[in-house]
Amino acid sequence: MKKESSKQIRCAIYTRKSTEHGLELEFNSLDAQREACESYIKSQASQGWQALPNRYDDPAFSGGNLDRPALKQLLIDIEAGKVDVVVVYKIDRLTRSLADFAKLVEAFDAKAISVVAVTQQFNTTTSMGRLTLNVLLSFAQFERELSSERVRDKIAASRRKGKWTGGSVPLGYKIIEKKLVVDPQEAETVRYIFKRYLELKSFGQLVEDRRGSG
Repeated sequence: MKKESSKQIRCAIYTRKSTEHGLELEFNSLDAQREACESYIKSQASQGWQALPNRYDDPAFSGGNLDRPALKQLLIDIEAGKVDVVVVYKIDRLTRSLADFAKLVEAFDAKAISVVAVTQQFNTTTSMGRLTLNVLLSFAQFERELSSERVRDKIAASRRKGKWTGGSVPLGYKIIEKKLVVDPQEAETVRYIFKRYLELKSFGQLVEDRRGSG
């Protein structure tokens, strides 16, 4: 029978979800992450691990930066000496940026805080754990950049096909079946504006002219 550790290890569970999709569910992604982390902490009960009741949940926040309310509160509590271990489902829940991870590790090291990812089973107390973290974060950052490139390529391909990809519709056009189509009524206004500019030969005077006619 395992002997229970007399030292209590206070574990803060941090969860994050990038989008709002599914947050309305009774049991959502944040709940699933927390449940997995709680189960892992219970498995370490003999070492004195105990989950803190405080919830550090960031719903619909990107992992590409550190501007997240729950993460900020977690860092405040770490600074106040209320946490011993930060537990996450996967390291990319904490951050997807190598630069930001370096900042977090610096803050954690200052207070001797360990980071544990329950599905990747490592922590930052060992050099091998740090190496593993950096490798995983490199892949997480690569995945994020690859995803951004795919989105940009998709938008560019849509534009080449004449499809509207969002934003303010230009004067003189309207959207029909996701394509920019000339609006006859507004087109007349656009033609008049160009005609008056050629007559006035001054953008400032054109603006005043349009204000006066409006």
